[in-house]
Amino acid sequence: MSAGDWPWRAPARRAIVRRPVLLALLKTLRPRQWIKNLFVAVPLMFGHLLTDKTSLLVTAGAVALFCLISGCVYILNDLVDVEKDRAHPKKRHRPIPSGKLPEVVARRFAVVCVPVCLAVAYFLQPWYALALGGYFALNLAYSFKLKQIAYLDVLSIAAGFILRVLAGAWALQVPASLWLLACTGLLAMFLGFGKRAHELAAGERATTQRSALAGYDLPTLRVILYVLAATTLGVYTAYTLSEHVVALFGSNRLVYTVGFGVVGIVRFIHLATTRHEAESPTEEMLKDPLFMLNFAAWLGLLAAILYGWV
Repeated sequence: MSAGDWPWRAPARRAIVRRPVLLALLKTLRPRQWIKNLFVAVPLMFGHLLTDKTSLLVTAGAVALFCLISGCVYILNDLVDVEKDRAHPKKRHRPIPSGKLPEVVARRFAVVCVPVCLAVAYFLQPWYALALGGYFALNLAYSFKLKQIAYLDVLSIAAGFILRVLAGAWALQVPASLWLLACTGLLAMFLGFGKRAHELAAGERATTQRSALAGYDLPTLRVILYVLAATTLGVYTAYTLSEHVVALFGSNRLVYTVGFGVVGIVRFIHLATTRHEAESPTEEMLKDPLFMLNFAAWLGLLAAILYGWV
């Protein structure tokens, strides 16, 4: 018997075999997309709780659960779209379509992870668990039906962002501001329709990769994009000047952050309408130095004003 045949060598060999599968599973959970779940932390920021340690821990847990369950949604999406993705020039390299992550492994992970996340969420706060479960149910409906229906697909995505903000508020047991919910919904629709405009500009092949695109036309999408950009900025500006903000923070200086919002929205429109080679304008904006620098400046000024640091 050679040294390589001894029994204690087997576990190490199996670990080496499994490691690529675990990496493929992590990639399928889309860590790069988890930034969207920071919307769960919006009530923490605007609720004047950023310096409260308990609230920070609760929000961190709430964001983590959303990351896991949204990762399971991506797994289900990839399982449902596996044949279409194999025909896509870029998506065919994803772990499930390429075969790097066996479908059975992905399916079992989602089946175990989802109920565990919901159980932990209920322990955290029952209303938060309801929002998390609603988000998962909405995305199931999106994966199997809603994403095939033009306009309703983007509206369902926007509803998911609103549920994130509601979940963060319910986890902290603080009121959810209607202003913030309105801004969140409008911004999500703006990003969603911008992504559809970007996909449609890719050409005729785009409709074979996303069936809902057959119900859109590019000129209408561009009009919607500009209308939503103006409406989002208008509602956000009205929020910064509202009596609610002045009473809550003792100042209307929040209006100083509107300029950064203008730059961010204009930059996203530029990315969505000119970077045709990118897979997604929302991913492209996260790699764009100008967009991220502007976002960091907006966030820094926002925190400074809300917490009286300036």
